[in-house]
Amino acid sequence: MKTTLSAVGVIVALVFSVGGGRSSPAQEKQDKYTLQIPGGLAFSEIKGYEQWQVVGPSLTEAANVIRVIVANPVMIKAYQDGVPGNGKPFPDGSKIVKLEWKPKKITDPPFSASTPDTVPGDLTEVEFIVKDSKRFSDTHGWGYAMFDYDAASGTFAPATTASKPPVGHDAKCGAACHTLAASKDYIFTAYPRR
Repeated sequence: MKTTLSAVGVIVALVFSVGGGRSSPAQEKQDKYTLQIPGGLAFSEIKGYEQWQVVGPSLTEAANVIRVIVANPVMIKAYQDGVPGNGKPFPDGSKIVKLEWKPKKITDPPFSASTPDTVPGDLTEVEFIVKDSKRFSDTHGWGYAMFDYDAASGTFAPATTASKPPVGHDAKCGAACHTLAASKDYIFTAYPRR
């Protein structure tokens, strides 16, 4: 009896170890952290962003998307200390990521077609900004990157001039737009009251 239980235990452990090590076809095709914008930022510079704290949503009437902005602990600490409202800039090492999804309507109970709830559907883009005053001195200390996500293939690619919005191939791609927020150290999104 002990031999049978031991054999079953070994088989169960083997199934878990083999099954647990499998990855999806998309993961086998691509490691997003190897991607880099030509002449610009690498996706690896925001490794771990999936666990960063939410700064807030970013909603516009112009696009049919759902966006949320997250920041690394360095930037969250700066926000909590009052940056940029206190007149100080974000410190080097600050990183912020904007995640964008297509909206998805939920009509399953307790919702209905007449009162659906809207939640994130397919991921479409990951945009990020990194503060490094020496590296990005010509863009006020910030480097920018945007990666498009293809839900069908499960892969990311550097954004291009065909992307929405169109993006050039360097870390300066968002600098012109962000000059509108120069008084807030080039960051549009404030840290909302919690």
